[in-house]
Amino acid sequence: MYDHLIRSSKRALDPIDRISEVLFGLIMVLTVTSSLSVAEAGRGSIRTMLAGAISCNLAWGIIDGVLYLMGCLAEKGRDLKTFLAVRNAADSKRAQGLIAEALPSVVAAVLQPAELETIRQRLQALPAPPERPRLRKEDWWGAATVFLLVLLSTFPVVIPFLCMRHAAPALVVSNAIAIGLLFLVGCAFGRLTAREPLRVGIAMVLLCLLLVGLAKALGG
Repeated sequence: MYDHLIRSSKRALDPIDRISEVLFGLIMVLTVTSSLSVAEAGRGSIRTMLAGAISCNLAWGIIDGVLYLMGCLAEKGRDLKTFLAVRNAADSKRAQGLIAEALPSVVAAVLQPAELETIRQRLQALPAPPERPRLRKEDWWGAATVFLLVLLSTFPVVIPFLCMRHAAPALVVSNAIAIGLLFLVGCAFGRLTAREPLRVGIAMVLLCLLLVGLAKALGG
């Protein structure tokens, strides 16, 4: 019963998470594609660039998935520690304080002591928790989703190099696709944060291009 209740609140399909992973993937692939020298590009150098872009996002997709799982374990561990602290608290007032600290501040601020006490009693009624947090199926699914988001964001940007014979127009089309995707992602972020989508979309393009330039300048 307890293990069911402490499912990670991390949601791989949460809109903000999706936006973050897609942005990360786009920035990574743009850093690689923008390093292509059009004047000197031959089919060999284009193949090298494509392999580098895909392998880079493949590697970072795996890394990001592992970090996601670590975050799930950390979150479950924190919840378990809070639960044990509430159960083992010396008195009900201390337990109520621990519950309030674990809740979002806006929620804790409106709860009365009687309501916190009801939560404490319900937590006390739960069976003994496991000794350590465990990853569940949805956590592994979340990590796989994170991996796919980072990897799949590569392909719209590199497809022009696969379909077009000459590097110069392919790079133009690739950059246009990347900028369009950044703009759309920025608009989605603007809607989620109750801001003007068009302005946020433009700002997102400028910010990400700045980050790409910074990565290149630092040798990324």
